[in-house]
Amino acid sequence: MAVLDDVERFVVRLSPEPVCDDCIAEKLDLSVRQHANHKTRELAGSNGFERRKDVCSLCGGTKLVISRR
Repeated sequence: MAVLDDVERFVVRLSPEPVCDDCIAEKLDLSVRQHANHKTRELAGSNGFERRKDVCSLCGGTKLVISRR
């Protein structure tokens, strides 16, 4: 549960700015990007979190991002 909590806190701290899985994995020093992807998919749709294709506020790439409204 610790990784999920870390991802949630990171996204909330950046809200409402969107952030991609790659940047989450890099900033939280996760061993694999898929770990971030799994946790962001878990958060999506709950407590104001949403995933969509948009520009990441950290790297500027257009990809799937997560943000909290």
